[in-house]
Amino acid sequence: MRVNEVLKAFVAERKTQMTQIAPELSALSDEAAALLAGGKRVRAGFVYWGWQSVVAAKPGAHHTTGSEIDPGFPPVVKAAAAIELFHAAALVHDDIIDDSDTRRGRASAHKSFEGMHRDAEWAGDPARWSRSAAILLGDLLLNWADGLMLDASREIEHGSAMMDAYRRMREEVTLGQYLDVLEEAAWIRQDPELLLQRAQTVAIHKSAKYSVQEPLLLGATIAGAADAQLEALGGYGLPIGVAFQMRDDLLGVFGDPEQTGKPAGDDLREGKRTVLIELARQKLPTNVRVLVDELLGDPELDGRQVGMLQDAVRSSGAVDRVEHMIERAVGQGLESLHDGDFSRSSVLELERLASSVTTRTS
Repeated sequence: MRVNEVLKAFVAERKTQMTQIAPELSALSDEAAALLAGGKRVRAGFVYWGWQSVVAAKPGAHHTTGSEIDPGFPPVVKAAAAIELFHAAALVHDDIIDDSDTRRGRASAHKSFEGMHRDAEWAGDPARWSRSAAILLGDLLLNWADGLMLDASREIEHGSAMMDAYRRMREEVTLGQYLDVLEEAAWIRQDPELLLQRAQTVAIHKSAKYSVQEPLLLGATIAGAADAQLEALGGYGLPIGVAFQMRDDLLGVFGDPEQTGKPAGDDLREGKRTVLIELARQKLPTNVRVLVDELLGDPELDGRQVGMLQDAVRSSGAVDRVEHMIERAVGQGLESLHDGDFSRSSVLELERLASSVTTRTS
């Protein structure tokens, strides 16, 4: 059973249970299903290949060559699906925090709920109600993720270690998210010499570990990885995760809305103090840097102003520097991977994944 099928069946089952309480609860399950229908399944893929890289290295192991999850091993399927549920919850909450109108080319959850309120002509403020509904949807998705992960842990020998890895990932991304929103407000009172370092800390804890390293280690833990294997995969996962986030930073400023599913320059309107932005600020003339600081974070930025900010970032040389940092991080990750005890097929697939997530356009 593939992850998509697990998610579809899981949400359908929950919908049946929820609507027995009240038919109106179908709005929550329907919004969850719509959100889960999209996405690249990056984290699920790393869960699987963390598991497969260890399984395939065992003596006499059957080596799979495809990228699909083995239907004969339910715990890794459940764990991968649980990570996608957790990710969906994070996106719902993240869109509320960032006041984002779109996600994956459709209305974000709180905007979808707002439209439902307006169409039904209910009482009260649609925007306020929709945020409340979306927060509850995110909480529901978190609960579903925890339950599915717990189910998986009960089916394996290393269930306790698996849950420890999952809890660590949950904590890391929550702390990273807080640091991210803190930086949007507190940067003005921080030591300018430390702003780049602070942006790097956010990138590591909000995204790098959560998107690549921790899912990879979770999958490896399910398979009973040796300490040396966990070390090699961790050494691969962290720099690849950092490169993944730096690519995301570039897409947040320069991405094509047709491919990203979000408006052009969305990170600029949200005031994201990313590594890209801090690298640019270091090299910009004082008057341009002041202008960037004044415009960054204005949700009403028009196309002309977004273009001005994009031009400023390009002229600083920050784009080339970030591309170089991505290339160097990928090299570091692959070096650690090649030092590990893994099958050739697993190494090749992890090499492909590293390229895929760091050169993507959406």
